[in-house]
Amino acid sequence: MTYVSLAAAEASTLDVGNTAWMLTSAALVLLMTPGLALFYGGMNRSKSVLNMMMMSFGALGVVGVIYVLWGFSMSFGPNSIGGFFANPLDLFGLNGAINDKAGDPILWSVGNIPTAVFAGFQLTFAVITVALISGALSDRVKFSTWLVFSGIWVTLVYFPLAHMVWGGGKLSAAGWFGKLAADGSTEYGPIDFAGGTVVHINAGMAGLVLAVLVGKRVGFGKVPMRPHNVPLTMLGAGILWFGWFGFNAGSELGADGVAALAWINTAAATCAAILGWLVVEKIRDGHATSIGAASGVVAGLVAITPACAALSPVGSLVLGAVAGGLCAFAVGLKYKLGYDDSLDVVGVHLVAGLWGTIGIGLLATDTGLFYGSGWRQLGIQTAVALSAVLFTAVMTTVIALALKAVMGWRIAEDDEVAGIDQAEHAESGYDFGAFGGGSRFGHAPAGSTPLSREPAEEVNA
Repeated sequence: MTYVSLAAAEASTLDVGNTAWMLTSAALVLLMTPGLALFYGGMNRSKSVLNMMMMSFGALGVVGVIYVLWGFSMSFGPNSIGGFFANPLDLFGLNGAINDKAGDPILWSVGNIPTAVFAGFQLTFAVITVALISGALSDRVKFSTWLVFSGIWVTLVYFPLAHMVWGGGKLSAAGWFGKLAADGSTEYGPIDFAGGTVVHINAGMAGLVLAVLVGKRVGFGKVPMRPHNVPLTMLGAGILWFGWFGFNAGSELGADGVAALAWINTAAATCAAILGWLVVEKIRDGHATSIGAASGVVAGLVAITPACAALSPVGSLVLGAVAGGLCAFAVGLKYKLGYDDSLDVVGVHLVAGLWGTIGIGLLATDTGLFYGSGWRQLGIQTAVALSAVLFTAVMTTVIALALKAVMGWRIAEDDEVAGIDQAEHAESGYDFGAFGGGSRFGHAPAGSTPLSREPAEEVNA
C-alpha cells in the first residue's frame, strides 16, 4: 500500500469502478473475522469453542468502535507526530474525512475513492489483526481482560505501526530505511503491500509475548488437547481464503493490473503452501492431515500478503511452498521451547509473516537479490521486520504486565478444567445431554481420535 494525504484528493473525480471494488473488498475482509472464529473454534476443545469464537467477535466490537473514533486518525491523519503516529484528534470520529462543505465526498487520492470507503477497508484490517492474537490464549483468559487488552493494544501498537509502515512514518519509504526521489516518488524503500509487518508479524509477536506472560493451559503437554471439530476449521480456512482476496487484491485500492497480479499470486502461493505443509507432514509423521491442509492455507496467505504485488506467479509458488513447509516445522517449537501458543499464532503468523516480508528481498521481480538487484532490498526488508518485532514485543509486554497487575489474566483453575464457556459465558457449544450421551462439558466421547498437531509423545504423556 502507498497512501497519501486525503487533502490532496479533494479536487479529484470519484472513480466509480474503484469505489465498487473497494466496497466489495472491505466486505470480503470483514468476513475474515467470522471465518477466523470458525477456524480457531474448530481447533479448540468443545468445552471452550464459544469463548474462542467470542474473542474474535469481541475484538470486532471493540476495535470497530475505536477505529471510527480515533484509529483512522492515528493511522492516516494529516499530522504525523515524530513519524510514529498521527494526531488522534485531527479526524476524531471521522470528522473532516467524509464530506466537504458542499456535501460532496472527500476522496482518497490513491484510487480516487471516498475516504469513508478507505477508512472502512482499514477498519477491517485492524479488527482481524487483534482477533488473530486470540489464538495464542485459548481456554484460559478472562474475557473482560481480553476486551480491555484489545482496545489498549490496537491503540498503542497497531495504529502506530500502521502509521509507520503505511502512513508515511518511520518504516515507510519516507522513513529510516527508504529514499524518496525529488518528485516524491519512491526511489527505494520497504515493501509491505498488504500487511506482513502491520498485521502478521505484529499479531504473531503479540501472541508470543502473551503466551509466555499468561502461562500454559492446565495440562499442557500432558493432556490431549485435540481439535474438536475439524470440518469447522476447514470451513473457516475456506472463508479466510475467500476473504483474503479482498485483503490482498483490495490493497491496490483500485481494479487494475496490479490488483490482478495480487489476486493470482495470492492463489498461487496458497496452493503451493498447502502442498508444502502436507509433504512435511507425510515425511515426518506418515500422514497428510486435514488440519495440516487448513493450516497450510493460512501459512501461504500470510506469507504472500506483503509480497503479492512484488513477485511473479512462479516466485509466489516458491514463497508459498517454503512457507508451508517452514510453518509445518515451526508449530512444533512450542513443545521444545515450553510456551503454550494454543492455536499456533506464532508458528504460522509470526514465522510466515517474517518469511514473506524478508522473502521479498530475494524474490521481488524489480529489486530482489535473485533477480540481480543486489542486497539492498533484502537488507531493508530484514531491518523493517526486526523493527516491527522489537516494537511489538516491547509494547505488548508493557500492556500485558499492566493488565496482569490491574485485572489479572487467568480464570480460576477449576473453571479452566470444567470449561471456560460455562465460566465466562454461561453457555455450551453443544448440548450432548439432549442426545443421551457425551459429557456435560462437551468432552469428546471415549475412544474418539480427532486429529491433532500435537506430537505423539506429548499426546500420550
